[in-house]
Amino acid sequence: MSSFDRNSRVNKFEKRRKNTKLISTLIIVASFLVVFLIGLWIFGPDKEPKDDIAAPKTTVDDKTADNDAGTTDETEDTEQNSSQNQEESSQSNENDTDKADESFANENVETEPANPIDSSDNVIEAYTANWSPIGTNQTGPHTTQFDDDSQDWKEMKQAIRLATGLTEGDMITWFIGNGGDQKAIGTVTNKAESEIYRVYISWIDNQGWQPTLVERLKNNDKK
Repeated sequence: MSSFDRNSRVNKFEKRRKNTKLISTLIIVASFLVVFLIGLWIFGPDKEPKDDIAAPKTTVDDKTADNDAGTTDETEDTEQNSSQNQEESSQSNENDTDKADESFANENVETEPANPIDSSDNVIEAYTANWSPIGTNQTGPHTTQFDDDSQDWKEMKQAIRLATGLTEGDMITWFIGNGGDQKAIGTVTNKAESEIYRVYISWIDNQGWQPTLVERLKNNDKK
């Protein structure tokens, strides 16, 4: 075999080996590229869903804020309604008391002049009438209570309104004090303070306070 043929074969072998190596390298690179692209395709799009997931969270937060605001508004409305109901209840109770006072005043009460207990010039006139005891919610032995939060105080004021014809909404109580054993004396005016009364009342067991005498005064000596 000639030297030329031997060299030709060697060159062909080297070329084939280089081509094979190049093809192998290209295959490896292509494989890495394919793997990279597949990985990018699989893991890359996760960023978008995360944004999509975050968006509804904002919506939920907005709804929660709206619900909290709605709850606050409802609480304020409830408090306002409660306050309004209390005012209406208080007004209703006052109206009921005024109606009860009018009911007492509309009874067949006959007044007649009487001698005043106070003989000073401050008394314009004195009168008595056939007033009935106002009734009572108290039970047991009676002890006069001059505490303005007591039931006794409330009933004394009611007896005074009966004697004067004033209503609860138009009466100022200036004084209620001891008038003797199971007796009391009260000084009241209307709200305009144009009518001044001194009223004497007595306690009747199981029946309540009963007016006994009224003095109309020129001046309010308890002011």
